Amino acid sequence: MTWGEVEKRLKENDIIIVPVGSTEAHGPHAPLGEDTFLVTRMAELVALKVGCTVAQPIWYGSHPYHHMGMPGTIVVPEEIFLGQLRAVIAGLWNMGFRKQILLNGHGQEYVIPTAIHQFAKRYQVPGIFINLNWYHAIPEHFKTKEEGGSYETHFIHADEVETSWCLALFPELMDMEAAVDTKPRGYLPEGHVDRAGNLLQRPIAWYGHVGLGPIEVAAYPEGVVGEATLAGAEKAR
Repeated sequence: MTWGEVEKRLKENDIIIVPVGSTEAHGPHAPLGEDTFLVTRMAELVALKVGCTVAQPIWYGSHPYHHMGMPGTIVVPEEIFLGQLRAVIAGLWNMGFRKQILLNGHGQEYVIPTAIHQFAKRYQVPGIFINLNWYHAIPEHFKTKEEGGSYETHFIHADEVETSWCLALFPELMDMEAAVDTKPRGYLPEGHVDRAGNLLQRPIAWYGHVGLGPIEVAAYPEGVVGEATLAGAEKAR
């Protein structure tokens, strides 16, 4: 958009969605920008319906410890990521967008709220600033068949669930002939530590520990945690 187009849009709608993604390994079948593509496509679909604006996405994100060393994964330190998010929020506010939704597509939901609160404390300006993790908006659409849903397995990473959403939103970027499966494992009995999105409501959040599971580069060098070959676009649609 040109600045003139932005000014015209602001008179109609001052809501902006900021896709917050990452660059990381998602197996041999999916693009490194998968998390960013997911939330950008979602934001575009929402904007077409409601008339809001979509910001340019944030391509590089923060990562938990167990992602360290994985080829294709670019880890931005938390303090740098927080500074970038605060700067983006400030720049969009100066532009005139007083209502901002940071639509997150990556396992960094424990970092983004801190940036929002830091911004609010530092600048103390009027506005609405929201962190929405897309999977938290629609938990009913992550259920397994046993729970009345579409999937054989629970959501983890580059697996049946996440790959299904990719096939629904950007099939042209996927190579399912290269998809592989792995067997997830942890060091405590099943039921203690939650999986991606904390959708199972288990006592320990997936990001609430270090050491209760293996690091990705050692246990899942394929970049998949789960069964990607089970994915299908219709499961996500």
